[in-house]
Amino acid sequence: MKSPMFAAGFLAVASVAQAETPVLNVLTYDSFVSEWGPGPAIEKAFEAECGCDVVFTAAGDGAALLARVQLEGAKTDADVVLGLDTNLTAAARATGLFAAHGQTPDLALPVVWTDADFLPYDWGWFAFVHNKTLTAPTSFKALADSDLKIVIQDPRSSTPGLGLLMWVKAAYGDEAPAIWAALADNIVTVTPGWSEAYGLFLEGEADLVLSYTTSPAYHLIAEEDDSKTAAVFEEGNYLQVEVMGKLAASDQSDLGDRFMAFVLSDAAQEILPTTNWMYPARLPAAGLPKGFETLVQPGKSLLLGADEAEAARAGALEEWRAALSR
Repeated sequence: MKSPMFAAGFLAVASVAQAETPVLNVLTYDSFVSEWGPGPAIEKAFEAECGCDVVFTAAGDGAALLARVQLEGAKTDADVVLGLDTNLTAAARATGLFAAHGQTPDLALPVVWTDADFLPYDWGWFAFVHNKTLTAPTSFKALADSDLKIVIQDPRSSTPGLGLLMWVKAAYGDEAPAIWAALADNIVTVTPGWSEAYGLFLEGEADLVLSYTTSPAYHLIAEEDDSKTAAVFEEGNYLQVEVMGKLAASDQSDLGDRFMAFVLSDAAQEILPTTNWMYPARLPAAGLPKGFETLVQPGKSLLLGADEAEAARAGALEEWRAALSR
């Protein structure tokens, strides 16, 4: 029989050991940490090699992350923010809250990457997803001229929603307000995030939903359903590059660096295509999963630079709001 003194000593040692386990707090979006998202698998794989505890905190959709960081400032508990994109990196950098990543990964992006503060982890083209039985529009103007119903996301809380604003602005410039005015009666509703919008589409509430050219891969690979595809637009499809960044005030700076490097390793990049349903920022040795070769490929890619997107954001948001409020 062990003495009470032994038991007390054992508990003290256990408490110290537990206290010494480093904790990495990662702020991200809801779908990343869902049971079908990449978060659980990445958390398990990284913890197996870091001897640490990864704690994911979900804060709505991607665009909500920046608002959360701006609100909390240097007092935030987050060590890493994962889920911003290039339409938000200029505003994120302007907060002065992010530290340089100091990494030079071998990336497989459709654009040259030179951002010293933010690292990409996946990318894709925005597109309107629909059933193959639908004769889909081939441009925003054709969509506006049709009776087709669409579901989109709110650009104030959602990166796809903001991406749509940048898509229209990049394609049409000063004509963007007229495009939004013409599209207004096609919009069934505007949801806070991607998950809600895609769910409404699957329930038959709309003919098309703003998503990605890679979204049909989910149905094909996970459900063995090839009934979905994505519309390629003549004016081009807008790129999204999702990024992660480390907070300068983090007390786990080295661990944050290790985590971001891990997310760009084969172990994590192999997880992303069939959980986040996007293209990996680094092509893993195993390549892309079978089924990705069937996806549509836009003939033209659109992307505003980070500073250009930030300069256009407020005006584009007002154009969108004014058109939908009529």
